[in-house]
Amino acid sequence: MRVDRRRALALFGAGSLATGGSAAAQGVDQVRFDHGVASGDPTADRVILWTRITPTDPSSGTISYTWSLNPVDRRAGGAKSGRGTTSAARDFTVKVDVGGLDPGRAYTFTFTSNGVTSPVGRTRTLPEGQVEDAVMAIASCALWQAGYFNAYQAIADLPRVDVVLHLGDYIYEYAPGGYGAETGKKLGRLVRPDHEIFTLGDYRNRHAQTKTDPQLQAAHARAPWIVVWDDHETANNAWTDGAENHQKDEGSWNRRKAAAIKAYYEWMPIREPDGGGFSINRTFEFGDLATLFMLETRLTARDQQLDYATDLNGADGKPDVARFRKRLADPDRRMMGPSQSDWLRRGLTNSVKAGRTWQVLGNEVVMARVNVPDLRAALGPDKFTAVTASLGPDGVKRIDRMSGISKLGLPYGLDMWDGYPADRQRLYSLISRAKANAVVVSGDSHAFWANELYDAPEGGNRVAVEFGTTAITSPGAGDVLPGVPVGQVMADANREVVYSDQAAKGFVLLTLGRTNGKAEMMVVSTIQEKTFTTSVLKTFTFTPSPDGVSGLKEA
Repeated sequence: MRVDRRRALALFGAGSLATGGSAAAQGVDQVRFDHGVASGDPTADRVILWTRITPTDPSSGTISYTWSLNPVDRRAGGAKSGRGTTSAARDFTVKVDVGGLDPGRAYTFTFTSNGVTSPVGRTRTLPEGQVEDAVMAIASCALWQAGYFNAYQAIADLPRVDVVLHLGDYIYEYAPGGYGAETGKKLGRLVRPDHEIFTLGDYRNRHAQTKTDPQLQAAHARAPWIVVWDDHETANNAWTDGAENHQKDEGSWNRRKAAAIKAYYEWMPIREPDGGGFSINRTFEFGDLATLFMLETRLTARDQQLDYATDLNGADGKPDVARFRKRLADPDRRMMGPSQSDWLRRGLTNSVKAGRTWQVLGNEVVMARVNVPDLRAALGPDKFTAVTASLGPDGVKRIDRMSGISKLGLPYGLDMWDGYPADRQRLYSLISRAKANAVVVSGDSHAFWANELYDAPEGGNRVAVEFGTTAITSPGAGDVLPGVPVGQVMADANREVVYSDQAAKGFVLLTLGRTNGKAEMMVVSTIQEKTFTTSVLKTFTFTPSPDGVSGLKEA
């Protein structure tokens, strides 16, 4: 299908004055709904509704609003409404946790303030009882200046989507230079503010800019979202006590982290943890069909990542692989921490005992074992010369660095679960003991993955299947190394990787049924132009059993 971004505006409308007279005539502040509407964290009887009311006068005080929610089926009963206020204290954002709803029911909703009505949003609660299937769109990694958000529009245009799972990197903290800037300049799509973001105001402004995008607004208005942050909502390669992209001369990490998460809670349709904090791991039940566990692996327990540049070489300047492997395998290195592991243990056990077919793990980073491939050796001399002719010396150096790490048999991503193998093994034990049919969905890598996860590097038992979603726009290895078949080499070099594409942009459409599951890798034809087409790159199927999930079959 061919889609134009303007369809989002036509479909969901723009904020317009109600017929009861203009706000100016009534002597109140003018307001707009510049950032659309959203919903999220649905349960069988609740859902979060979100918007942002933009005052014409930024020094405005308290702003009043009303909201209304109405069943799509128009059966008697079920409508809800209410009122509230917002102010600069929460950046004029609005979040309403609406309860007393009917399970498995679709609703429309709007907000009104000072005579102005928001665009219309659509949401739905989760079902109870017997459920035949569930459809989830899995998204991640939307770098504003890397291109248009066509994949979000493709989600909005789906004939059916029950929920959207966003696995992180909803925004990026970078300044408008470097990463993605060449495309951003060409498209007139550079980030604001025009520097790396550190303060509460900075993070608010970056979220605000992101939500002005009509394609993103269309996807938010289409279905409820279930979200989790990854690293760029704070800073690149974040961990509990710091981040790769946070230096000491940039101030307090704790202050920066708190500012970033306050802005995230204000601007995202997420139900915040009691008492605040960073523990956003939470559970969602799709009737008797599936349990979704959203993991938090960044800010509550993660230990600092190892780094090849600083941790691999010994005192003599040569690689000390044995020492590096010992540090990597340290059982005290954590991604999740004991409290979240215990929560997941109980949840997996309860889900299986309740007879639910599937246990889905919403997870920020790739979980499979993926060693660095030797691209030079895999291509051979002639093909290597042909495909690298246009890369220049920097591209060739990147390939040679990868080949050097490959010869040592070390992991591709130390920020992924490969950087925390003992904690991954603990997670696998939880899945195995519960006899779960586990489906892991992962973000972060800017690549598509179809993986089978095993509890040992060789032999062992399959414990789960994994689908990594590519980026909405963020560049991946295939963009950095155009013409190099990185995904194919990854799959050929790694037992757990069934398929990978490192260049396409889009999302994963996951459909879970009672006797089978299906993952479709949905691709948009371009992110450089506003008009695009959507197609299915690959489809993989899998089935549940008392012994755990089956292997993957390409459909």
